Amino acid sequence: MNSRENSNKEVLLTDISYLPYRNGKRAYLSAIKDGSTNEILAYEVSNSLKLELATNTIEKLCRKRFKLAEGSFIHSDQGVHYTSPKFQNLLKRKGINQSMSRSGNCWDNAPMESFFGHMKDHLNLKECKNLKEVKKEMKRFIDYYNNHRYQWDLKKMTPVEYRNHLLSVY
Repeated sequence: MNSRENSNKEVLLTDISYLPYRNGKRAYLSAIKDGSTNEILAYEVSNSLKLELATNTIEKLCRKRFKLAEGSFIHSDQGVHYTSPKFQNLLKRKGINQSMSRSGNCWDNAPMESFFGHMKDHLNLKECKNLKEVKKEMKRFIDYYNNHRYQWDLKKMTPVEYRNHLLSVY
């Protein structure tokens, strides 16, 4: 079994966060996190909050070479992107079930919010002059987070190390 194969990928989390950068500009990040390993499986950075931000992230997830677990579902808040019929139909076509937080309850998606908090502590976007530089900084951070940032709740392993650990015991 190679490291790209299913380590569970049954519970996925998604959300969108803003990325302020130089001169008061703002970009947006849509990310999908594996609920078992904390690994960021797919993400999209854009200067627009249009629906494509969320749908492109799902498309990127589905283009990866791993398989999602049968019956997998993705959890989000009740934001306009996730309640959109276009987004919901895309999930159905991809065989992904949907779960949403209770109205007004941010704790339901706390692991995703926690990721965004840690991310903003580590990112250096103040020097980014344009969206291309923001994307480069995000790519650097996601690589660091997935491959080099040890996490206590993952037995002091990185998300990728923990995924590989899970694969070795199954």
